Amino acid sequence: MDDGVEQVGGGRSGVPEGDVYDWFRRGAKLLEQGHPAAAEQLLARAAAAEPHSRSIRETLARSQFDAGLFAAALENFRAVALADPSDDYAQFGWGVAAARLGDFETSAEHLALAVAMRPEAEHYRAALRQTRATLAARAGEYGPLLPGAPGYSGHAGDST
Repeated sequence: MDDGVEQVGGGRSGVPEGDVYDWFRRGAKLLEQGHPAAAEQLLARAAAAEPHSRSIRETLARSQFDAGLFAAALENFRAVALADPSDDYAQFGWGVAAARLGDFETSAEHLALAVAMRPEAEHYRAALRQTRATLAARAGEYGPLLPGAPGYSGHAGDST
């Protein structure tokens, strides 16, 4: 049955057929087709062979993020952003991955950098607004939590 998903294991040794560029192209295609876990397998192999390739690492990070591997995605977005601090997409990816991991302070820092670099990118601005709103809510800027709200402990606003 051909469902459009290329098989990763090409040879008996478990190494996919082709070279690093082939792995990158096939992984990017799998990601585009909505198969992030399969893409991650090929792209991880490509990144291991070419660890300094920012395009491979960024595409790997995207596949990891889409596959729900947020810590791995953060590390790869971080590596790309550290190699090229002006890469707005890597900053954005670092920020959204940090948010998924609950680190909203780091998220706000990197999303703000991405927005500063590309202020016209509405999805960057929306992610930054959401992160800042989460930080504000956690700081109590919207008032005390009401009984029954997630995180309500029964102690907020007690005068006894």
